[in-house]
Amino acid sequence: MNIQSGHDIETGPAGGAARDDLLDMVTFLEDFGDELEASTELFVPNPFYRMALHLMRAHFEGKIVTPTALIGASRVPYATANRRLKDMVAAGLIEQRPRTVTGKSVSLHPSETLLEQWRALSGRIRRLAETRFGGAVKTSGTKDYYFGGSYMETRSIPPLQVLGEPLKPQGGLRVLVHGDPTFMVMDNLKRQFEQVVGCAIHQRAFSIDRLREEGLRNAERRASLYDIIAVDLPWIGEFAQKGVLMPLDEVMEIARLDPPDFHAAGWSAVHWGGRPYGVPAQMTPELFFYRRDMFAEAGLEPPTTTARVLDAARHFHKPNRGQYGIAWNAARGTALGHTVMMTMADFGQPVLDLPEIAGGYDLGVLADDSYRPTFDTEAGLAACDYLLELLSCSPPDILSMSWYERVRPYASGAVPMAYGYTLLAPYFELDGSSPAAGTTGYLPHPAGQGASPVAPVGGYVMGIPANLPPERVRAAVEALIVFTSPEAQKMYVQNGSRTNPRYSVGADPEVRRLSPIFEAVDGMSWRDELQFWPRPPIPEICDLFQICGEEFHDMLRGLVTPREALARTQARADALITNRDP
Repeated sequence: MNIQSGHDIETGPAGGAARDDLLDMVTFLEDFGDELEASTELFVPNPFYRMALHLMRAHFEGKIVTPTALIGASRVPYATANRRLKDMVAAGLIEQRPRTVTGKSVSLHPSETLLEQWRALSGRIRRLAETRFGGAVKTSGTKDYYFGGSYMETRSIPPLQVLGEPLKPQGGLRVLVHGDPTFMVMDNLKRQFEQVVGCAIHQRAFSIDRLREEGLRNAERRASLYDIIAVDLPWIGEFAQKGVLMPLDEVMEIARLDPPDFHAAGWSAVHWGGRPYGVPAQMTPELFFYRRDMFAEAGLEPPTTTARVLDAARHFHKPNRGQYGIAWNAARGTALGHTVMMTMADFGQPVLDLPEIAGGYDLGVLADDSYRPTFDTEAGLAACDYLLELLSCSPPDILSMSWYERVRPYASGAVPMAYGYTLLAPYFELDGSSPAAGTTGYLPHPAGQGASPVAPVGGYVMGIPANLPPERVRAAVEALIVFTSPEAQKMYVQNGSRTNPRYSVGADPEVRRLSPIFEAVDGMSWRDELQFWPRPPIPEICDLFQICGEEFHDMLRGLVTPREALARTQARADALITNRDP
């Protein structure tokens, strides 16, 4: 996608090496066909079979197929292959896409019918092999996914299909994203997505702070430089109120996105004033990672409460051996600011006076502009005490540790516990040398006394800039649907991502085989543990992160007491909210 990077882009692990199961099946059938045809002179090439294989491989690898190339792959004489190609087109198995203005040159693509037939065939062949030759047949019981149905022990999401009509925005699609592992997976899949949408894709990737700055700067331009921009979930209120994003219900039929398929917390999070301003592109709740093997060996229960976290941290904290109890975000500023808000949520305290509802707090009232901060509370004091206790069992560089730094000691085995977003899981799940690979348990945030477990929802939405020229809007809408579709989300996962905003993708058996994180997150969603209220998306949220990250950092350094930190945070937050622009 022609990445143009900022200087401080945050990149993820090289997680693009995962092979698609369907591509593996293509390779197997190609090799099997070779063996059959070579076994005796009585076997002759089957042009339908060979052309279908070639077309499917090119589709999965993002390569262009011309009629000449497909005929050449048939292994039969030209005239015979040409007739069989026309038969496949007439049967609706192959779609032709014009490559030139005259339409004389075309590219060939598998139709939806062929893709579905191929998916079904691949599944049948795999099951036959497992049954006849002793492979491990999956027998896990069905579970209630996707609004009560056993959605996916029986259904797999098919491959992404090319659009019937290619998109034609002048100069190609222009996308602004965050430089994290999931969006970098999109870059690894450049050729596939360009083939699907029918045009070039140009992507710029920035670190989180520079991404926000560029999004706001872009809104001041006469015409947007980007067709689609990624937005951190907490920024939705600011970007909606400042007119950075256009409401999607103005330019598309929202039902096309299949809203019920998104995790409820993620779909709610893209709304401001009751209107959707983006589509969840990645949903990455912050979870609690812990080493199941080390806990079992020590005879410790999974740390489902903050008290158990502290007990385990003290048990494992052995600085003289280079082992520490836990890693978390404690760097001054934005990083610690996120931790403060999430930790207060662990003790049941939202940072605003939100009305309580079943399963959490109501964020729908925020657009009314009538909220006030609530930091200086007894629950806030309990959160302070917890952070100070964590500090005593943390690595020596904890006060400068943020985002990716906190997962590195966990991946290396230096700590047995860490708070981290699911997007960080590839750092150890895809690293066979990591002692945490295959031994990690995933929990929502352990709860403080009297509170319920919460998995604070994070991640990014993809939206359309409000100042996008009208002639580019249609292409942006269609691309937005493609990039956030179940088929695309499954591709991201198969190529290393560990984020997913959709029930259907998390329930796909091929996805679930890749990581236990998807089943864990789905379970949290059904138990109402996935929540967005810990970081309410008000326009002032970034300033609040900074305030919390400064005042609580002084507390962790011993410069102020917990009560002083809470009082100072409350005073600065009150001043910020009171003086906000009308």
